[in-house]
Amino acid sequence: MIARAGYSGVELLADAPHLYAPSTSDSDLAAVASAMDKSGICPSNINANTAVGYYGRSFWEPLFEPSLASPDPGERKWRVRYTKKCIDMARTLSCPNVSITSGRMVPGTAPSRSMALLRESLEEVLDYAAAKNIRVGMEYEPGLLVECFGELKDLMDTIGAGNFGANLDLGHSHVLGEDPKEVVEGLASKIFHVHLEDICGRKHYHLVPGDGDIDFGAIRRALDGISYSGFIAVELYTYPDNPEDAAVRAFRYLDRLGFNRTDRT
Repeated sequence: MIARAGYSGVELLADAPHLYAPSTSDSDLAAVASAMDKSGICPSNINANTAVGYYGRSFWEPLFEPSLASPDPGERKWRVRYTKKCIDMARTLSCPNVSITSGRMVPGTAPSRSMALLRESLEEVLDYAAAKNIRVGMEYEPGLLVECFGELKDLMDTIGAGNFGANLDLGHSHVLGEDPKEVVEGLASKIFHVHLEDICGRKHYHLVPGDGDIDFGAIRRALDGISYSGFIAVELYTYPDNPEDAAVRAFRYLDRLGFNRTDRT
């Protein structure tokens, strides 16, 4: 379905109900690799942002816990192991990127303490990823510990690892009122992967591009301005009842704006 819609890449969710890392077998990965090969689609990113599978039930909050910044040592260790498994999956599938988040702020734990725990976790994860030649892109999101461009940029500068960059969700950036040109130019070569969706007003609810208020022409010009040649993934998990229609409409809209060049789809 994804190939038929025109896409040349696919982001793989390393969580329930898809490739939940702790229960994904080598044969599962082989089947996914075979399907991508047959359809001519490349893996653009392994999305390790959430942990719904940890709770053994359908969509439920806390969506991002256990996180890399969890104050609970056992849960933080679980997330580090989970992220390493996602890195292993990326290596197996020849996918260059794994995306992560910081997780939310936990009541009773000061943000400064959470950031220190996050940096500690990241050091272990990034060392592991570097040995596998995998890049790790953090996605910032309103309401998370790392929730805006400035905070991610500061963290990247502090960590200073060559394989640590951004999984840039420009819908999140829009919700925060950020200037896409400033964000894209500020992250530049550290943008490893991009998420796109439309947003109505400042409400964080993912819409098919063209159905909201985002100026996608400005985004395209900003990405062209830094010669971005990586994948752009349309993130539309909000359309479970008719995903193919959402994928087709998104592709056609973005194609008309010049997003879907052969070197960047």
